[in-house]
Amino acid sequence: MSEDDPRPLHIRRQGLDPADELLAAGALTRVTIGSGADAETHWMATAHAVVRQVMGDHQQFSTRRRWDPRDEIGGKGIFRPRELVGNLMDYDPPEHTRLRRKLTPGFTLRKMQRMAPYIEQIVNDRLDEMERAGSPADLIAFVADKVPGAVLCELVGVPRDDRDMFMKLCHGHLDASLSQKRRAALGDKFSRYLLAMIARERKEPGEGMIGAVVAEYGDDATDEELRGFCVQVMLAGDDNISGMIGLGVLAMLRHPEQIDAFRGDEQSAQRAVDELIRYLTVPYSPTPRIAREDLTLAGQEIKKGDSVICSLPAANRDPALAPDVDRLDVTREPIPHVAFGHGVHHCLGAALARLELRTVFTELWRRFPALRLADPAQDTEFRLTTPAYGLTELMVAW
Repeated sequence: MSEDDPRPLHIRRQGLDPADELLAAGALTRVTIGSGADAETHWMATAHAVVRQVMGDHQQFSTRRRWDPRDEIGGKGIFRPRELVGNLMDYDPPEHTRLRRKLTPGFTLRKMQRMAPYIEQIVNDRLDEMERAGSPADLIAFVADKVPGAVLCELVGVPRDDRDMFMKLCHGHLDASLSQKRRAALGDKFSRYLLAMIARERKEPGEGMIGAVVAEYGDDATDEELRGFCVQVMLAGDDNISGMIGLGVLAMLRHPEQIDAFRGDEQSAQRAVDELIRYLTVPYSPTPRIAREDLTLAGQEIKKGDSVICSLPAANRDPALAPDVDRLDVTREPIPHVAFGHGVHHCLGAALARLELRTVFTELWRRFPALRLADPAQDTEFRLTTPAYGLTELMVAW
């Protein structure tokens, strides 16, 4: 950490880019997070090849956290806190394989095709509301902070009349401005709602993710596993997509010559979305990997039990990844970025995220071809304390 920026090195950003000191840190380096009695030392990987090696090797690196000193690294475990049951990132194969296989019915190609018309409808509903409010308007408040939650509720199977309440509970138990007691109460209410919904789905499976899983696997997927996975889906999909929408629009407005990619064919839009995902990389890092044994990585001696943090934004700006990698180029052929992770923990919802972003950006410029920054000289307000990078406000005009 530095006096100028107290945040851990792996989450430092400057505008749309990773911080210079993060990019200059080296392929694999030691970092300290926290201070005093709370200080923890980790390895931090920034090179694309090293990040892929760590995330892709579940034999040597575990994602499962130990909550008991007797628990072997990456073992089946003797204790997992309730909040981590169903969180795929806290499971290693074969546990991970078993659970992920049961959850894939909610993310099939058929499921994504069924979701497409709804996503288009919710995006246009939000754009209608923004247009009615008049120019200028805050794109974050009207679109970026609204679309992802609505899409995720449809995916999971939350009844439409419950969705406003459901999202308030989801956001409330993460709100750092609330007391710990209040957040815990909201989190408990959120969990109880999910368990009640799962019980209903077991009696009469619907078309959402929970219904698809219980229809195919029944009691083989436990209530707690389904509850935990729903929490993971909501937390990962909401913040990440909100961040990508805001930053993506800002990036395109700063590079207006590239907006035509979303006015052309679907293949051009798909390529543009993939480049925006790589260039912006809103998640800072996945769950730290724990070395299962002594090993050598990028010339460094890693000890069994050492923690490795993988910086996804830095890895996706590694000059070894592609020529001119610091430049946004939506016509670039897709390159093997790690914004969705890598290996067995590659994001299960990657196809949904791409579909959602492609719909938002395509419909936005179809509806508002003259969209522009309301005040190009205004300082941009970035979210610095949320799990994924994003904007607090983006005033646009048309």
